[in-house]
Amino acid sequence: MFLSEFFTENNNQVLITPEQASHFAKGVAGDFNPLHDPSNKRFCVPGDLLFSMVLAKYGLSQRMSFNFAGMVGKDVALNFPDTDALSFDINDDNGKVYLAVEREGEVCHDAAVIEAMARNYVEFSGHNFPHILVPLMAEHNVMLNPERPLVIYDSMEFNLTHVNFSEPPKLELAESRLEVNGKRGVAYLIFDVKSAGEVVGTGSKKMMLSGLRAFDQAAIDAFCVQYLASRDNYSA
Repeated sequence: MFLSEFFTENNNQVLITPEQASHFAKGVAGDFNPLHDPSNKRFCVPGDLLFSMVLAKYGLSQRMSFNFAGMVGKDVALNFPDTDALSFDINDDNGKVYLAVEREGEVCHDAAVIEAMARNYVEFSGHNFPHILVPLMAEHNVMLNPERPLVIYDSMEFNLTHVNFSEPPKLELAESRLEVNGKRGVAYLIFDVKSAGEVVGTGSKKMMLSGLRAFDQAAIDAFCVQYLASRDNYSA
């Protein structure tokens, strides 16, 4: 299982350390959101790691939706239920829900297909900044606070025509848009799922942006340079 180094599990209860979460965000998703840094006071586990773990444990269904109800912080033990239900929650021992999952249709348990879907999605998802979000913010004349950038993964869903792929699925951006309301914004990334050159499904990712301010080209350029330097330093 390609995710085994990013968590420990005991009796269906999962613990993800900040170091494991950060390693996944940077090394697999290419996501350098400061919220995933172990030293960040607001540290949280990447939603893309939870998404990948659900696929690995429960299989890839034709239609799936993932709603993130809360951020998983440090030392939170998560319960992944042993279930065949079409809807279930990932929660902690206090009953707090962090992720609500719904699914239907055919199910694929082929490990190679699941890994390809997970890797391709989290790479697509992790690269939304700066390549997608910055042009959207410029279009609406807003930007994140460089001192405290806050982008929260709200939900994602996809609908596949089938799960019997002749080639591992790949993802391509089809559309992106940003809706702004004062200091808050909602970004949508719409994607196509392709296999053997054919579109076999569609999906979308929704993100919540907070602390928006007037767009400042010099400030956003400096922030992007810092962000990309973190990526390059990690790769080195």
